[in-house]
Order: sequence, then structure tokens, then C-alpha cells
Amino acid sequence: MKQEFDKYIEFHKTYGGTGKIYNFNFLEYREGFLKLEGNFPSQTLNPNQTVQGGQMTSMLDDITSLLLIYESKGSINPSSTNLHSIHHRPLFSGKVIGIAEIIKNGKNIATVKGELYSLEGKLATTLVHTVYLIKKEFKVKKHN
Repeated sequence: MKQEFDKYIEFHKTYGGTGKIYNFNFLEYREGFLKLEGNFPSQTLNPNQTVQGGQMTSMLDDITSLLLIYESKGSINPSSTNLHSIHHRPLFSGKVIGIAEIIKNGKNIATVKGELYSLEGKLATTLVHTVYLIKKEFKVKKHN
């Protein structure tokens, strides 16, 4: 499973700017659920030396989108229509755990919940992400 999912993470790193920043590592997948480890480097911090809220939202945008892309086998491109984030506590530079869970996946619209946790297991951010599903073929190399 990890090797199969890693090709989507690699595609994201190669063709997406944030893919190069967050340095995702696969942790777990089951239908409708994805768990990744991400990293907030020093460039994502605000002057208080905590992670800027928009960076947390951005990471969850990526994780929730990767779940939809993976489940479609790369046949859709999620286009955000609404990102509603709630920040519960600050995060600091370093590794975090990100979780995505599909709430509703329709023909044209999907809603996915994302959450960021500190490595101590404390909830820092919740995102409700609504996307328009654009049909597209991603060029992801298949592993033999």
C-alpha cells in the first residue's frame, strides 16, 4: 500500500509547490480515510514562531485532495470551492499528523474533513473542504 500511495505523493512533490514544502510520508489508508505525516519547516512560521494558520489550512487542503485523487486512481482534479478551517491550538516547526476523511463524495462535488494533530496527539486544526471534481487523467507512473 505504501509503495502504491507514494507515487501520488511523488507526483505532488514534482508538480506542486506545497508538495515540496510539507514532505509527506504515508502512514495509513482505508476506504474514505487517509493518514499522513507532514512537516512544517521554518519558512511556514509566523513572527511568533508558530505555524501560520494559512499554512495549516494549505496542508489540510493537500491531504484531503490527495485522498480524493487516490480514490479516483488519479482520474479527478479537486478544485476547492470552500475551505473552512478552525484552529484549536498553535503548532510549531516540525512533524505533524494529518488525517482526511470523506464526508460525502458525489458525482461532481465532494466534502472532506481534515484534521492536524501534534505528535503528542493534540488536535490543532480542523478543515471542512468542499471541492468540485474535475475529470482529469493524472500521469502517475505505475510501479511493477
